[in-house]
Amino acid sequence: MNTLLFALQRLLCAGLFILGASALVPVVQAQALRPSTALSAQRSLGSAEPAQKGGDFIVAVVNSEPITNNEVRLQVLRFEQQLALQGTPLPPRREVTASVLERLVVERAQLQVARDTGLRADDAALDLAEQTVARQNQISVTEMRRRLGLDGVSVEKFRSDLREQILLGRLREREIEARVRISEADLDQFIREQQGNTDIANLEINLAQILVAVPESANETQINALAARAKRALERARAGEDFAALAREFSDSAERNNGGLLGLRSTQRYPDLFVSAVSALPVGAITEPLRSGAGFHILKLIEKKNAGVPSVTVTQTRARHILLRPSPQLSEREAVARLAEFKQRLLSSQTFFANLAREHSQDGSAQSGGDLGWANPGQFVPEFEDVLNTLAPNQISDPVVSRFGVHLIQ
Repeated sequence: MNTLLFALQRLLCAGLFILGASALVPVVQAQALRPSTALSAQRSLGSAEPAQKGGDFIVAVVNSEPITNNEVRLQVLRFEQQLALQGTPLPPRREVTASVLERLVVERAQLQVARDTGLRADDAALDLAEQTVARQNQISVTEMRRRLGLDGVSVEKFRSDLREQILLGRLREREIEARVRISEADLDQFIREQQGNTDIANLEINLAQILVAVPESANETQINALAARAKRALERARAGEDFAALAREFSDSAERNNGGLLGLRSTQRYPDLFVSAVSALPVGAITEPLRSGAGFHILKLIEKKNAGVPSVTVTQTRARHILLRPSPQLSEREAVARLAEFKQRLLSSQTFFANLAREHSQDGSAQSGGDLGWANPGQFVPEFEDVLNTLAPNQISDPVVSRFGVHLIQ
């Protein structure tokens, strides 16, 4: 089998990523995109091709749509060829055949549901999917089509299979992913659990210090004087004076010119004396003077975090929308006009956005009033997100055309 074709099959079976209305969404699960390789598989069988044509028969019917023995057999052959190329032992043919048939039945039924519920994959989405496959194989669309043609796979059939997988992805987005919600309570609970993890080994801390050095030859009188100096620095720090300025005034450490900052590091990289003194303190707290062989240390806890929790700050946006998908019954121009009329009704307080979304939106978010939840930057397609980022809170956009339809965004 041609190396590119196998790479395509493996990529598609692993789940081609199509830019969806709410995120980068894997179109299907493990047994996903199926570029037709019937001719390639038959060619690899040589003289078996005539026998296949003569002995074909229906093995299952899904709502009047048949699945033939050849369809199942070719899928089984492809699966076994992939395992062979990977060096994986082949499971019993009977088990493979049963699994392939079950998958074909489920997939065929899902496609019928997608079409019956009005889901469509327009040419723009199809072009994007084809470009994604070509890009991930590091070739142009033209070159990919040429190589597929050499393997006996027509462009029309390949695009037809892509269209089916886009429909399956949109069905899953509408019926499954729209029901998955991570609530604010879930997020708060996760943060509390992470913050409550007090295992010292998992902590990273950032300290600032004032070091009043004590020479090795210092007598008791000198030590007492230096201790008093450290005490004065502590009193001024706790009275609210800037710790960094006090470090520059009192400290004898090398970090004095940097405000005494020692830097964020794991607790293993700090002296045990320091870690024991600050482990139970809140951020911003200042310790009593600690005596070491170097002198008297006054520590301020600048930062403390669990090493397993990312510290990246992400600005999120929460939006809701009404989506109308152009169809033979509703042109894009008509969809734009209808959403413009919705906007006027909303601005004149004749109705509520959530009510219009539940009644009219063709997106999976309709049941929740069009609510798309909190979203990270880059989660939406550019034509949607570019408009979203210009809106003030509660502002309603003009109708926005994207590759998935026409949106009204709040």
